[in-house]
Amino acid sequence: MAWWGKLIGGAMGFMLGGPLGALLGGSIGHQFDSGLRRKGGVFAAADQERIQAAFFTATFSVMGHLAKADGRVSEHEIQTARNLMQQMHLNQAQQKAAIELFDQGKDSDFPLEEVLHQFRNECHRRTTLLRMFLEIQVQAALADGRMDPAENRILLYIAEVLGFDRAQVEHLIDFVAGAATGQRPGHQVQSLEDAYKVLGVAPDSDDAQVKKAYRRLMNQHHPDKLVAKGMPEEMVKLATEKTQEIRSAWERVRDHRAAQH
Repeated sequence: MAWWGKLIGGAMGFMLGGPLGALLGGSIGHQFDSGLRRKGGVFAAADQERIQAAFFTATFSVMGHLAKADGRVSEHEIQTARNLMQQMHLNQAQQKAAIELFDQGKDSDFPLEEVLHQFRNECHRRTTLLRMFLEIQVQAALADGRMDPAENRILLYIAEVLGFDRAQVEHLIDFVAGAATGQRPGHQVQSLEDAYKVLGVAPDSDDAQVKKAYRRLMNQHHPDKLVAKGMPEEMVKLATEKTQEIRSAWERVRDHRAAQH
């Protein structure tokens, strides 16, 4: 929460600038000091805190934009945003800022392209971090149990700007859908089909391919690694839950295969 404390405390040396800075500033109603020292065209910053602020800002504003893609924001989509806030254990001020960012994302003049380009640059094109952001947006799009064509188009556009292709988006959709439909209390994967979707491998893949996919996903979602790359610490629980989903899927597939031998 260090980045948030410095933001509210007025130590605005890591102010983002650009569209993300404007969104974040608007969400907290803070008048930024224009006299702060600049470096490289944006305010001088602690790099890690800049990335965390950018991730927070982009996550909720783009989620709001995606929710409005089909012309209306459903209660499921609103609840998904609220659930994310709860998972992050946001305090009252942070929740207010997140809600305001979500609402700004719904505006017809929301600068999606500019926000995505700045976010990618702020993350220094760190693939693991960008993938986690995209995964959260996929989760939001699937909040009502289906993928609207308009939402799918925006997701593909988001992916393209961030450096991902259609196949990677489809894999993320399978991953999120498999985890969402296959969970039981304690993160148990309900069906073998869901488990394979979560791992992103076909049922006829050999054991080595399955294990490789499992290890790759665990590495991509490792909470400590994500935080080290700039994911806000508030999202650690979200990343931890995803590793539990991946491990549960792996154990389901592994046990099934062992029983076949």
